[in-house]
Amino acid sequence: MTKRKIKKAIKRLRKLPRGTAFFQYLSNKGKHFWMKASKSTKVAQPSTIMLELSAHCNIHCTVCPREYDYGKKMDQGFMDKEMAMKVIDENWAYLDSIGLTGMGETFLYRDIEEIVDYIRSKNKGIVISVSTNACAPKTLEYAGVLKDKIDTVQVSIDGLHETYNRIRIGSEFEKFSQNLKALSEMLKGSQTDLMLNMVVTKENYHQMAGMTSFAHEMGIPFLNFTLFNLASVTGIEKEYYDFYVSEEFLKARKELEAAKAGYPSVEVTFWDHNKKNGFRNCPFPWTHFYICWNGEVAPCCAKSFPKEMSFGNAFEKPLMEILNNEKYRNFRKMWFNNQNHPFCRKCHFIDLPRADQISNQ
Repeated sequence: MTKRKIKKAIKRLRKLPRGTAFFQYLSNKGKHFWMKASKSTKVAQPSTIMLELSAHCNIHCTVCPREYDYGKKMDQGFMDKEMAMKVIDENWAYLDSIGLTGMGETFLYRDIEEIVDYIRSKNKGIVISVSTNACAPKTLEYAGVLKDKIDTVQVSIDGLHETYNRIRIGSEFEKFSQNLKALSEMLKGSQTDLMLNMVVTKENYHQMAGMTSFAHEMGIPFLNFTLFNLASVTGIEKEYYDFYVSEEFLKARKELEAAKAGYPSVEVTFWDHNKKNGFRNCPFPWTHFYICWNGEVAPCCAKSFPKEMSFGNAFEKPLMEILNNEKYRNFRKMWFNNQNHPFCRKCHFIDLPRADQISNQ
């Protein structure tokens, strides 16, 4: 477990819900473990949910599913504030964390502070995170009012200098860097962590070590790398994943490890390769339930397009009724059988090369 996660866990333990809600919380934890042990296709009340407050974005990134066929077909909008509160009301007593993030830019959502305050009014121990491109017009304004109210601001970066400009189209690295430096200074010493996230591709993998140096220079203590998920990317087949076990990529990984040693002030995490392939690698049938801006409950954040697949609408029915309906339970049956669902084609939980394929290089 990383230092950042330990910090969040300690906060949660110190600020568990009180009164009747405390017994609801404990009872639900017991129910969760019993269901897991009995291999039930039902789930207990969720401990983590993701609310897609915004499906709008101000830039166009080549690593974003919005820019491919599935994303271009999706409806766009902002989550109704009252509906967001309805979902929070139903679930807050059981929640450990809420991600206020989706396919859009979170800091385009004008009621973000009110939603955060509403969550905190229920229980200040619920861990709240947001993700941002850090180049929306009100980025610094919103970050300022949310300082010490949310736990993590994750900033997507995906490259340095011209590489950044080619991938994150509509943004500009120099202006982005200025915003990022201001964010770093603003959040320094606060209860809100700042973290960089880089989606590693063939275009930017050579900058992984340099990204560690950049995070150090910016005074950002957390840096995460994840691999390009092709589940909702059209025009690129799963053979792309073979690059992640190539000699040149593994060399770049070794350079990253050396950079980590040189900058101990930066905690670096990396989305690792599968130990084995298959649907059972995926945690999303069981956790991090994703509610789209219009209430539709999509299977996951990697392909959150309800026109392709939805289990129901959380604005029309209680979330728990949806999570345990027949369609969702059949989805989990496929998980138990390690039977890949067609919706999940090309997902890196299924098709990314196994860890033993790296060790044999």
